Amino acid sequence: MKCLLVANESAEVLFYWTDAEFEQRIQEQYGVSQEEGQRPPAFEDSINTLFAPIIISCSTMVDRLGDNYTSFCTENNQVYVLHQFEECLYIAVNGDGDESEEDLKRKIHVMKKLISIMFGMVTLSSTLLRKELRPQDTEQRNRLWKKLRSLLETYSRLREQDQSFLVEAVERLIHPTLCEQCIEFLERRLVQQINSSVERAGEEVLHAFILVHTKLLAFYSSRNASSLTISDLLALIILVQDLYPSKTDLDDTTSEELERSSVPDVFYTPEPSPPDQESVQTRGDSAPIFQFVDPDIQMAEDSLQTLEVPIPDTSAPSRVFLEATLKEGLFPMMPHSMYCLPLWPGITLVLLTKIPNSQVAMSVYYYLDTFVNLEKRLCEGQEGAAAMRGQPSVQDIRVKLDKFIKNLVSMDIQTSQLQNVWTDFKNKVFTRSASGVTRELLPSCRNMKTQLCGVYRQCFAAKCMSSSQRLAPHLQERALNMVQEKLLDWKDFLLVKSKRNITMVSYLEEFPGLIHFIYVDRSAGHMIAPSLNVTDRTVSELGKGPVAHFIKNKIWGLVATARRYLQKGYTTVTHRDGDYFYCYFLWFENETGYKLEVIDIPSLPEDYAPIGMLALDYYKKLLRYYSKSHQNEVVKCYELLTLHLGVIPNEYIFQHCSQLARKLWEPSRIPLL
Repeated sequence: MKCLLVANESAEVLFYWTDAEFEQRIQEQYGVSQEEGQRPPAFEDSINTLFAPIIISCSTMVDRLGDNYTSFCTENNQVYVLHQFEECLYIAVNGDGDESEEDLKRKIHVMKKLISIMFGMVTLSSTLLRKELRPQDTEQRNRLWKKLRSLLETYSRLREQDQSFLVEAVERLIHPTLCEQCIEFLERRLVQQINSSVERAGEEVLHAFILVHTKLLAFYSSRNASSLTISDLLALIILVQDLYPSKTDLDDTTSEELERSSVPDVFYTPEPSPPDQESVQTRGDSAPIFQFVDPDIQMAEDSLQTLEVPIPDTSAPSRVFLEATLKEGLFPMMPHSMYCLPLWPGITLVLLTKIPNSQVAMSVYYYLDTFVNLEKRLCEGQEGAAAMRGQPSVQDIRVKLDKFIKNLVSMDIQTSQLQNVWTDFKNKVFTRSASGVTRELLPSCRNMKTQLCGVYRQCFAAKCMSSSQRLAPHLQERALNMVQEKLLDWKDFLLVKSKRNITMVSYLEEFPGLIHFIYVDRSAGHMIAPSLNVTDRTVSELGKGPVAHFIKNKIWGLVATARRYLQKGYTTVTHRDGDYFYCYFLWFENETGYKLEVIDIPSLPEDYAPIGMLALDYYKKLLRYYSKSHQNEVVKCYELLTLHLGVIPNEYIFQHCSQLARKLWEPSRIPLL
């Protein structure tokens, strides 16, 4: 029984997702109280009624105490986790015991990340975010909420099934020769041809990568592009998987099943007389055909029909907002267009393009950051010169912002409200009767933030994308054909390789007693682990059915345990669990692979974002903290998780871990970009 809800301070629901059990529980709870003959309330009204007391209570605590509760448990063992982002309150609920508080907290932060990817700087204004998440048009709202629910369900599925989303790092297909060939192809042929075409409508391909299910085959970034963060790349993989979900039922179908399904037994029977008010559709004059198909095959076909999704228009890009580090500085929400071009089922080409007026986004962020910092300092009681310390002078901002607004007018962008608010701000600062930079500017700062976000929304919102501002459809088709031609002979190999990327068999002779491992290069955001196939129809190295699921659950539990101790500041964890022995290590090395000294890392507060790289890159902050004492060298961070049989002596297990880390260090350096 699960639910996730986003609401504003007025207790207005901006988005909600529930599973079928939670929905049924709510309908039973609020439907029984209705008098006979009355219609039950709309489900959204019931959700609002259920959560309104909690939302109002949180708002009251924040207003009066400046603090809020982060979680609580009800008498019927339902766990509620809450987190406030600006003026939006996120609430996640679990009532079946499947998710811990940490899982719910992670789900909230991932939902926040996905909303930021979709709406960019609009999320910094609660007023505008409300308009985006809760459009007045009911049909438009239903479409948006359906998309957000689908993204959340896709993330939950990937985290439950995919090791790369379990540890929040990218898994690459291990085939150095093919990877290098594909990177060279993307650079010298694909991206070069698109960027030199006159049909690109002013767009420029910055990044191009090929995914095989969730695994990365090749990634290329142009010289003018900022590096793509692992957090953004993982979020983009979720978007791609949502558009083209991996049909695992089809992938796991064995060749024997396919052979049997291709020649079903066919029997011909006389045509029955059609009953009244029913119609029988026949193919010409032939008798109807009844086919007796193997039940397992029929079940697989039914599952595939369930997995069918509407085919999206591949020529229409999605608007995504990604972090960019340029020479002008860090810009956390730069607009890009994302083209997902399906090569074959399970294999996708993704293009990220720079849009023509992206310079406006950089300017908006510059001024937005200025007013955010000014508001923060005024709230802290700093006024006058102290409020502007370390920032451009007020006069400098005045000249630049006046020029920026004139440029917006020349681009036919509506700026009347921005001009009015800016004029009000200037009157309070620059006129003779003005009080200068004082707390009286706080309302004006907030109004400026809202209007700047409004300009950003006007320029870059997805609904503002015109059909002319995109790569021409036949240019996309040409790119698709080029990559298909390149990978045609590799297609079947890649699909199999994605399921058997690394096998445990190749490690058993050297490391007897080792059941599984996960190795993560946190500096690059890449992971290496033997494949886990736990479907009931697929025989893997872990066995089949319950045995494979049992081992998988052990591994998922090991990751949760390691994170729990890492949050407390522990970088080494060993734990004996019945017949199994867990190990977890986090360490630092320099660029040559020399292991650096161990230090005490800071523990994290309970309300800190979950450890990982998707919602918030914890390891980037950890590397920054460690690098303070190693400023003259490049510091890298690594993790290793192992699961051994408990009968193996401890000294051999630790020796295995050391040797395994050295063995995996070289494969992790296979070129990717």
